[in-house]
Amino acid sequence: MLISPLSLLAVWLGAASQSRAQKAGSIVQVGDTLVSAMMMFLGNEEKVYILDKVEGNAAQINGHAASASVWDINSHTATVMDLVTNAFCASGMHLPNGSYATFGGNGAIGPGGNIGSVRNSAGSGAYDATYQDYDGTKSIRVINPCTSSDNFDSTQCQWFDNPAVLAMQKQRWYSAAEPMADGTVVLIGGFVNGGYINRNYPNTDPAYEGGAAEPTYEFYPSNGQTAQVMQFMIKTSGLNAYAHTFNMPSGKMLVQANYSTMLWDPLTNTEYPLPDMPGQVVRVYPASGAVAMLPLTPANNYTPTVLFCGGSNMTDSQWGNYSFPVINTWDYPASTDCQRITPEPADGSTPAYEQDDDMLEGRTMGQFIALPNGKMLVVNGGLNGTAGYSTATGDTPNWSDMPYGMSLAGGPVLTPAIYDPNAPQGSRWSRDGLGSSTIPRLYHSSALLLPDASVMIAGSNPNVDVNISTYFPTTYTAEIFYPSYFAASTRPVPSGIPQTVSYGGDYFNITIPASSYSGSANDAADNTTVMLMRPGWTTHAMNMGQRAMQLNSTYTVNSDGSIVLQVAQAPPNPNLFQPGPALMFVVIDGIPSNGTMVTVGNGQIGKQPTSAASTLPPSVRLDSAKGSGSGGSSGGNTTSSGTTHTGAIIGGIVAAIAVVGVIGALFGICMARRRRAARTGTSGAYAMSSTGASMPMGHAGVRTSDSSAFMPLKQDNSSMAWGNQSTANLADPHYRDEMSPGYAGNSYGHQPSSEYQTSGEYDPYYQRR
Repeated sequence: MLISPLSLLAVWLGAASQSRAQKAGSIVQVGDTLVSAMMMFLGNEEKVYILDKVEGNAAQINGHAASASVWDINSHTATVMDLVTNAFCASGMHLPNGSYATFGGNGAIGPGGNIGSVRNSAGSGAYDATYQDYDGTKSIRVINPCTSSDNFDSTQCQWFDNPAVLAMQKQRWYSAAEPMADGTVVLIGGFVNGGYINRNYPNTDPAYEGGAAEPTYEFYPSNGQTAQVMQFMIKTSGLNAYAHTFNMPSGKMLVQANYSTMLWDPLTNTEYPLPDMPGQVVRVYPASGAVAMLPLTPANNYTPTVLFCGGSNMTDSQWGNYSFPVINTWDYPASTDCQRITPEPADGSTPAYEQDDDMLEGRTMGQFIALPNGKMLVVNGGLNGTAGYSTATGDTPNWSDMPYGMSLAGGPVLTPAIYDPNAPQGSRWSRDGLGSSTIPRLYHSSALLLPDASVMIAGSNPNVDVNISTYFPTTYTAEIFYPSYFAASTRPVPSGIPQTVSYGGDYFNITIPASSYSGSANDAADNTTVMLMRPGWTTHAMNMGQRAMQLNSTYTVNSDGSIVLQVAQAPPNPNLFQPGPALMFVVIDGIPSNGTMVTVGNGQIGKQPTSAASTLPPSVRLDSAKGSGSGGSSGGNTTSSGTTHTGAIIGGIVAAIAVVGVIGALFGICMARRRRAARTGTSGAYAMSSTGASMPMGHAGVRTSDSSAFMPLKQDNSSMAWGNQSTANLADPHYRDEMSPGYAGNSYGHQPSSEYQTSGEYDPYYQRR
C-alpha cells in the first residue's frame, strides 16, 4: 500500500510532538564544538562564543591548532576562530555595549603542555613554534559579537588579541572579574604562574608565594590607578583562585575565597570582614563549589542573597601546593553543604550565613544556571575530589597508578538537579523528571542559558593536552538540557519588548496574545513575570556576571483574551544589574517565552543615567476573558518570538532511536578502553612531559602551562612576552587600541597581521570620551 506524502507528514508531526513532550527534562547531544569548551558566553540570540586553552585540537586555523570557535544556536554547528595568545584559565566579562572581554591566561605552550619553544627571561613561554601561540598572561581580548547576517571573515567579527596594544598591568591566571555600576570591570588576584593551588608549603610568603601569586586588583578600562594590593588575597593565600565576587546594592562587593568572606569597596580598597564559611568548606577553585546569586525580585525587595553549595572541606594540610594535593583527592567526597548569605540585609541586621538544604549529593565542579522560571539548575561535576589535573599526588607518586588518568576528581554526576529558592526549607532540591547525560563533565566543563531557555552544556578536559583515549577524555560534544517547561504545548509569544532597559523611568508595555496561554486570562496574568536574565561568562563551574532579575509589572486583561503588561524599568540602582546585554523573558505560570536580547543601561562605560522608579497603573482584570492556546503541559512546542528548534526536535527523534540500542554497549566498551589507557598513560595526542625533556613518571617538572605541576622559585613579575610595551597605554582611561610607536612585531620575529596595524575600531571604547 502506498503512503501519501501527507500521511508521512502526519506521522512525522506526531512523532515530533511526542519527541517534544519527551525531551522535557532530558539532555540531548547536539554536535561538535571543535575546541573543548573551557569558556563560553552568549554573544547574541544566534551565537555562543567558545574558548579553549591552547592545545593540540584537530581543528586548525591559519596553520595551527584552533583554540576558539563560535557556535551557531540554530544549526548546532561550530566555526573555528583565531586567537593569538593563550587564554588558558582566563577570566571574562560583558561590557556595557554588548562586547565581551577576556582577561589574562597562561604563557605560551607547545605540545604536551610544555613551555613554548621561545622563552623569556623568567623561563616562561613567550612563543611556541608548533602551536604558534603567544604569552597570554596580560592579554585583554575583545570581541564584538556578530550575527549570521554579518561577514564573519571581516576583522569586525574577529577577536582583537594583541597584548602589545591592549593589556593589563599585571599577569593574571585564574583571576576574578566583576563589573561595577558604571560598567568598569574590576580584575582581582590570580596566579602569575601557577599550579594546583597558588602557594608553596609551608606558606611563608602568603602575599606573593615566591613570585607566582598576584594579590593585587586593577580596573578595565583603566582609571590610571596603579594595581593595588588587596589584603584579602593575602589572608586567603593559596585558595583564592577565581574568587567569588558579587556587586552589592551599595557598590561594595561580596568577595569569598578560601573559607573567608568580606564586603569590599573597590574605590577605596576598604575591607569589611564578614563571617567565615561554616565548616571551613572551600568553594573557590579547585574545590569549585556551585555558587550563584539568587534571583532579584520585588518580593525580596531586590536584596541580593548568594548561595554556596558543594566544594570541599579538605583540611589545609591536605591541599598541598603548586605541584599537587597531598591526598588522593578522587577518594575524598565532595561536600553536600549549602549556605546562604545576604551581605547587605534590608533591615540593617548583621550579615550571617544561613544553613540551607543539603544538595542531593556532594558535588565538586557543579555549576548553577539561573532559569527564567526563578529556579536554579545545577549541572556537571563529580562526587569526589577537586578540579585540576596532575601526574601525581602526595599519596600516589606515579602517574601510572592514578585511576583516572590526570583527573583529580572521580564519580561524575550525570544527572542535574533543580533548586527552588522559594520552596519551604527541607524541600528545595529535586530531580523529578530529569534525565541523565552519558558524558562526564568534570574539569574544564561549562554551561550556559540559551535564548530559548534551554541550557547548553559543553567541555570537560582534565588533561594537560588533547587526550581522547584516557579515562576522562578531551570532550568536544555539546549537549542541550531541556528544563521541564519544554513539556508545554504553548509558550508565550510576547510583542513590544524594548531594545533597551533603563534604570528607572517610564514603564513600557508588552502584549501577550490569547494564543500564548490557555484557561482564565486573570489566572494567567496573575502568574506572569518579566525576567531579565544575564547568562554570564562561564568557566570552571562559574558564570561570572550571571544575574536574574524580575521586573515589577501590572497588567490589563482585554476582552479578546490578550494581556497587556505594564512593565517597570530596572530599579534605579545600576549596582543591582550592571549595564550591558541581557535576555528578556515573559514567563506565564512557569513557562517562558523565547528570550529577546536587550541592552541594560546606555551602552557606555560611565555613570549610568537614573530616574525615579516607574509608577505602574493598577491591574485590570476581566473574568470573561480566556486564552486560546492549547493545554499548558501536553506538549513542548518551542516556537515563539525568537529562535526555533526544529533541528533539535529531529535530532531528538534520531537520538532516541539510536541511543536505546547502543548506549549500554558503547559505554561499557568506552569505559574499559579509557581505564586501560589511563593505567598505561597513553594519549590520543601528545604524551605528558615536563620542560621539553623526558622525565620519569611521578616527577613534577617545572612548567607554567600545567595547572597542577608548577613549583615556582622566583618569578619575574614583568610581562613574559611583551616587555614594557604592554603597559604603555594604561594611563589612558579608555585604552586606545593604536599600534605602539616603533612596534614591528615582538622580539621573536612575529609580525602582527595587517588588521592589527590600525586597530582602533576594535576597541569598543576607542576615542569615547
